Amino acid sequence: MSAFSANRRRILSLWLPRLPIDRIKRQLSTVNDGPDKTSDEPSIVVAKENNALVIHSLDEAAARYGLHVGQPLANARAVCPHLKVYDADVATDAKTLDYIADWCDRFTPLVALDPPHALFLDITGCAHLFGGEAALLRALCEALSRQGFAVSAAIAGTSVCARTLTRHASGYIVAAGEEAAAASPLPVSALGADEAITVGLRRAGLKTIGDVAARSPHEITARFGTKFSTLLAHALGQGDAPISPRKPLPDYIVEKRFAEPIATENMISLTLSRLAGTLVASMERQGKGARRLEASFFRTDGAVRAIVVETGRPVTRTEVVDRLFRERLEALADPLDPGFGFDLIRLAASRTEIVVREQRNLDAQGQNGVHDSDEVAALIDRIAARIGGKRVLVHLPQDTHIPERAVLAAPAQHHLAAATVADWPAHAPGEPPARPLRLFERPEPIKVPFATVPDGPPHHFTWRRVVHSVVRVEGPERIAMEWWKQDGQVLTRDYFRVEDENGLRFWIYRDGLYDRELVDDEGKPIAANWFVHGLFA
Repeated sequence: MSAFSANRRRILSLWLPRLPIDRIKRQLSTVNDGPDKTSDEPSIVVAKENNALVIHSLDEAAARYGLHVGQPLANARAVCPHLKVYDADVATDAKTLDYIADWCDRFTPLVALDPPHALFLDITGCAHLFGGEAALLRALCEALSRQGFAVSAAIAGTSVCARTLTRHASGYIVAAGEEAAAASPLPVSALGADEAITVGLRRAGLKTIGDVAARSPHEITARFGTKFSTLLAHALGQGDAPISPRKPLPDYIVEKRFAEPIATENMISLTLSRLAGTLVASMERQGKGARRLEASFFRTDGAVRAIVVETGRPVTRTEVVDRLFRERLEALADPLDPGFGFDLIRLAASRTEIVVREQRNLDAQGQNGVHDSDEVAALIDRIAARIGGKRVLVHLPQDTHIPERAVLAAPAQHHLAAATVADWPAHAPGEPPARPLRLFERPEPIKVPFATVPDGPPHHFTWRRVVHSVVRVEGPERIAMEWWKQDGQVLTRDYFRVEDENGLRFWIYRDGLYDRELVDDEGKPIAANWFVHGLFA
């Protein structure tokens, strides 16, 4: 259930040599609601290189005319006048490669990108789940071919060797220790080195990888550099460069494969519940609970949908996992579409924590012996599953006198414990609150007549086009900004609690001195340095 066993390393390299044109043809077939009627016509994708349009990708029909990648478009049209031409879209091609990588997660969670049109799959210790390496390789290639992609794949002990084999032919499976024998007959172009190095090797009479390997290593390094000599060594099975998986390996994984795809809501819920029970049992044996859970649904047409829930405390009960996913699925803006059915459902705990048993105060227990904080945490998790964890907040006090910085809003799932023990300023019974219940995110300016006493509050002010006459005043309360953030300016605020004739209470302040040069619409001087910062109840 935990990380895969690490015996001898096995890497599957997957190369999609015609990804750009295959992607376009797939889109056309979707738009036409069926196979593209013009699919037999030669088609190419062009990109601009050195101010000239050259072939970026081509289909099999265009290849039969002798066209090749890198050929100028003008030359290609001379050979094949009825050529269909499409513009390259590198960003969309990258998204398509990500889509294929998500689909490949059904074989192993360790999938790495090999741009621009290839992937690495670390299948160490998991090939037996699919009937062996040959069966896995065949199933992967056949599935992608049905989706409309040309594919070449190979398996070897190093990623570089596997990638080199895919550039020559598809279907190679190299046993451990036989990488050198498998790669030696291949042409040097299969290494994927710079074109200048490949041309230099051919001019020197070194046409195959075996020819290059026969030369002394220091000779190759001196002529073509350390990078190429390292690439050659890896292709021959002498060490290997690490691959970087797109996603970190989850702490625990459980999954269910179906011989016949399922599409009903009841079967999906039942499968998730059974997987949750298995996952919780596996974590319980090691004294752990899940903080982040991810359910992945693999459709038969290759689409993958992932649903993630997070918790404030480690989850150790199956019914809690069921409830959270039920809440998340019911609240999805884009409902889970099974299409023709799911053939694989996976549940992973991507973040876990050790469960620490705490001695609780009996006075803090609620009904049925359930701790109040546990009920609050469970409620927060359910709300977060519906509307998102970033929308459920708690407020933490900050060590500052600046009102708008005195409170920090933080996600409740991760800061509930801190909010529970937060030390808020005490409020004397019977005294009016020193701070308003509603504090504006940004203070709003108000118009104050110039006749106001400089050291005192205004007699009336205009806020949001409404004039308020002040009948009661409390203050001032002077607050100075932090000296290390003043940039050489002396910033102070004089706050007043004021009440108008209608009983509305405001928290206003004067920032700095009056500016006698400012005038209102009638040409009368005003003080533009007054602000309203909040409202009392």
